[in-house]
Amino acid sequence: MLGKQSAIKKAGAKSATFAGSDIEKRFFEEKMKKTVLRAALLVGLGLVAVVGAVAQPNPELANQYYKNGEYEKAAELYRQLMESNKNLGEVYFDRYLACLLNLEKYEDAENALKKQIKSSPNNVRLYVAYGGLYERLGKMVEAQAQYEQAIAKVSADYSSVYSLAEAFAQNAKFDYAIRTYERGNQLTKDARRFAFQLAEIYRRKGEYSKAIEQYLNHLEAAPSRLAIVQTQLARYLPEVDYSDLQRQLYARLQSNDIPELVELLAWSFIQRKDYKNAMRQYRALDRRLNEPGQRVFQLANDAANARDYETAIAGYEYIIQEKGARNPFFFSAKRELMKTRRRKITEGYNYTQPELRTLEAEYEQFLGEHGQNRNTADILLELAELEAYYLNDLPKAIQLLDTLIKTPGIQRYTVGRAKINLADYYLMSGDIWESTLLYSQVDKEFREETLGQEARFKNARLSYFNGDFEWAQAQFDALKASTSKLIANDAIDLSVFIMDNLNTDATTEAMAIYAQAELLVFQNRFAEAIRLLDSLRTTFPETSLQDDVLYLKAQVAEKKREYNLAVALYQEIVEKYPQDIRADNALYAWAILSEEKLNQREKAMELYEKIFSDYSSSVFSVDARKRFRLLRGDKVQ
Repeated sequence: MLGKQSAIKKAGAKSATFAGSDIEKRFFEEKMKKTVLRAALLVGLGLVAVVGAVAQPNPELANQYYKNGEYEKAAELYRQLMESNKNLGEVYFDRYLACLLNLEKYEDAENALKKQIKSSPNNVRLYVAYGGLYERLGKMVEAQAQYEQAIAKVSADYSSVYSLAEAFAQNAKFDYAIRTYERGNQLTKDARRFAFQLAEIYRRKGEYSKAIEQYLNHLEAAPSRLAIVQTQLARYLPEVDYSDLQRQLYARLQSNDIPELVELLAWSFIQRKDYKNAMRQYRALDRRLNEPGQRVFQLANDAANARDYETAIAGYEYIIQEKGARNPFFFSAKRELMKTRRRKITEGYNYTQPELRTLEAEYEQFLGEHGQNRNTADILLELAELEAYYLNDLPKAIQLLDTLIKTPGIQRYTVGRAKINLADYYLMSGDIWESTLLYSQVDKEFREETLGQEARFKNARLSYFNGDFEWAQAQFDALKASTSKLIANDAIDLSVFIMDNLNTDATTEAMAIYAQAELLVFQNRFAEAIRLLDSLRTTFPETSLQDDVLYLKAQVAEKKREYNLAVALYQEIVEKYPQDIRADNALYAWAILSEEKLNQREKAMELYEKIFSDYSSSVFSVDARKRFRLLRGDKVQ
């Protein structure tokens, strides 16, 4: 506008200084009049445009009024927006109607609905809104008539059906939403067109059997959506309804054995930790699809981690025996089979010598076939552990690891692990000098790594076993800041234990006896450890180590799978020594035992809650709260 005014001024200036004939002068003056008139007209139009822009209703302001509950102001702006912007009229109408309903202007709302329906007779959502208005007025028959009209008018395209069903669902009218989707199936002549949407509505209604039926209909129609169906089932299906899921799957597999149904059946067993039945399905699927055994191998690993060793062994043997030596999982399956058999035998501590010797022979046969090298280093480590802890052949264990350490090409971390284990075996055999030397080597080599911190902790524990309590405590205090939570907690535990007992009525002799008993437990020499603990209680009946003695006995009972005895000992600690340092240890160990071994979820929750309520400063408090919430069914990150 300023530019136009400037142009006019310049033109006027040019007229004032014009020199020429009268005709030319009159011609120029007429031209200038037209130019000025045109410029003035343009200026005026610009002003009109500005005024119009200011008068345009502001949708953001309308939304803010609506959000603040100022429905009168919001309604007026939405009405103006409807009239000025036909393309977004429906959007603004919904808010306009909501304002009228909130203001209880029902007559205005009805008139607005009638007008909108007249202009958009195919917008079936308007009939749902009309029915909602009638319900507010208590006219249920008229409301139902509107809902029925909406369903009758819905067209055969996906968006129309989905839009109407969602309008019903948003108002919790799930039965009408279901009828809408069923009508959509009829119109599209596809009985499974809206199966997934129906499943979601039935799920929201809590009718899980029907939801399962529709999820399976959807999966049959779209097998590639297996992961989505699994996600929904995992997130929403109650534990009690998994048996119904399996029943329906078995029924469908009689006539339609698509792989995705079989995989979902196996998945459902895994959710219930029924690895045996899951393995049966995976093996059948592996044979049918001529797969290399990948899913069988993974399930075997999962079963092993869940301590279902029989199922894990069956899975590994399937790969070894049926897939052959050229299979990409053959070597890994053989290796994991060895590990799983060892865990099955040794974790229970109720093994026999013949079982151990059979396992030893399997390890040696494996090493004979595949050699002692980088790929078999883990097997050598495990065989050495078997010899040291279970067959009591420390010289052989030491010889195996000494050979491993000297083998070329072994990974740096594996050598470090071998040295720590070798140091443990030297300690068990009484060679303290070699033990501390090896711990120190690993500590130096892996100074800033977890393996180095583990070696440092074990070196300090060695001093503790030998009765050098003050030096050991100083090392434990330094390890409280370890990046490994396990090492840090163990360091705190031993540091507090030494401080609590060494500075009270316990003598150094009593502490030394207790430390020796811990070393015996470390060596799996349980009977000797128990005898030493009993003698400690007899010789020093007034010592403050009473709760510690009970705790170590409970740990031994757990390792021997004498779970009832372990519970009794933990309970005795909590009841007799609630203020002593082992009380929270006993509660936590008791809770873990109840949850993982005794399947007593309610008892475990009670014990976890007691830890973070009564022992909030305990190192177990955070984990206890997390486990409690998981058992309660909370979603925990």
